Amino acid sequence: MPDSRVRPRAAVAAVLCSLLFLSGCGGAAEGDGATAYADGAGPTVIGTDGSAESRVVAALYGELLTHAGVKVRMASSRYPSPADTTRAVAEGRIGLAPAYETSTLRALPAGQTLPGNMAATLSMALPLGVDALPPARAQNGVVLAVTRATARAHGLRALTDLVKAGRLTLGGPASDDPDAPSAASLRKVYGTHLTETGTSATADVLVLRGTDPVITRDDLVVLTDPKNALPPEHVFPLIGAPYAGLSASRALAHLNSRLTTAQLAALAASVDGGASPSDTARTWLRSGGLLD
Repeated sequence: MPDSRVRPRAAVAAVLCSLLFLSGCGGAAEGDGATAYADGAGPTVIGTDGSAESRVVAALYGELLTHAGVKVRMASSRYPSPADTTRAVAEGRIGLAPAYETSTLRALPAGQTLPGNMAATLSMALPLGVDALPPARAQNGVVLAVTRATARAHGLRALTDLVKAGRLTLGGPASDDPDAPSAASLRKVYGTHLTETGTSATADVLVLRGTDPVITRDDLVVLTDPKNALPPEHVFPLIGAPYAGLSASRALAHLNSRLTTAQLAALAASVDGGASPSDTARTWLRSGGLLD
């Protein structure tokens, strides 16, 4: 039974897509030669990019949907980037993929922006027949972090505290990310006095992705962002409306409050180390009582 929360325009698109399936509205998962049943008659094809994080989140989706009695199949080919998986769902080539808020808006820049209302902004950006289900707590957005020693030396807990720290350096692995803040932008918002050092891993203030395993490994302090200077990147299911029925939506919603950034980082690190995404996902879901 369709989810009553699916937007009316998405529901209309789903009906039209069903009627037009034989003339090409249905698509194929890129590179795997299998139909991504846009009329909902076949399995939901789940796509991923090549990252360990995307693969394990997709596995979580697959396990939850299978447990709920929803037929699923993983696309046999991985997409080059999150932007590519986003476009694949939008174009009906796959039915479901892990997505991130700001990355999705960058891949589909046609909508308006409503500050403070990401759900509405995504709704306006997505094409007819595609839905953004509610996000999990986990996000892999850019964060700024410091060592415990630096935090103690300067009393750092939030970006606002950097003002009193004087001149520190800013750099790190994610410094060249499109969402990475510059020293100038941080000065404008927080009044900081940082000097940029590019991708240097020895910077005082490190620019990292929130799921970077180095945060846990080195026990770094992630500075809070009270003025929301860094764009949000919560992970959420990007799904074709024909697949967003009540059973699927309820199953995927189990991750919303339970999957945190730290947990996602640990799961991704396990897969990056060679563990099977499906085994990793199944073990974690069982440990949380989400699977029998």
